[in-house]
Amino acid sequence: MSAEPAYDYKKVFGRPQSLKDAYTHYCPGCGHSIAHRLVAECIDEMGLREKTIGIPPVGCAVLAYNYFNFDMIEAPHGRPLAVATGIKRILPDKFVFTYQGDGDLAAIGTAETIHAANRGERITTIFINNAIYGMTGGQMAPTTLLGQEATTTPGGRDPRYHGQPIDISKMIAVSDGVVYVERCALSSIKQIRRAKQAIKKAFRCQLDDLGFALVELLSPCPTNWKLTPKQACDWVNNVMVNTYPVGVIKDTTGYED
Repeated sequence: MSAEPAYDYKKVFGRPQSLKDAYTHYCPGCGHSIAHRLVAECIDEMGLREKTIGIPPVGCAVLAYNYFNFDMIEAPHGRPLAVATGIKRILPDKFVFTYQGDGDLAAIGTAETIHAANRGERITTIFINNAIYGMTGGQMAPTTLLGQEATTTPGGRDPRYHGQPIDISKMIAVSDGVVYVERCALSSIKQIRRAKQAIKKAFRCQLDDLGFALVELLSPCPTNWKLTPKQACDWVNNVMVNTYPVGVIKDTTGYED
């Protein structure tokens, strides 16, 4: 008999060190799990895990500290950027980022978001936009699209009564303290790869002491949109991007992609 061939196995994919070996509570098809992995991969690849402090929001990602394998500090609803400002100023050598949904960042936390950005705080923000209040049952959010149905707008969002969707990324981009803002989506392989590049670039802005950086991620929410995971991704790609176009909104970093 011939000898068994020798195989040289090489591991090409695995769990990032910055993610704990834990099941998440997120719904099937939710974009948070993808976003968590992208953040963890970037932190690992940039060698930041031992100096990272993350601030999760109140919302669907309120339990993010159960999944990220580095220091996390919970903040009151809407206040992650205020907490992050204090941490970064006291511990300037730490890498500090906030992870926030649209209700946390663009509703109750609007003031904190705008002022932290305007001051050019050396903080990085990952902004999850699913255009609805996810944790509390699917109510209209500041980012809900015109005509989009929610539990509080069963007939669809009407601009006369509910106003226009808030594009918080464009709002903060006008501030001189903001050096980088990009919007990506978590609904296709191409956009997920682009999202990772954007997150890594936003992290680099903080490391180079340039100013405030934010990456907005359009995230599917099948449960509250009442769609299948596939339909939710299609809705992001075909409908949501018409209100929130993906791409670079502001970039004064001088970095080459």
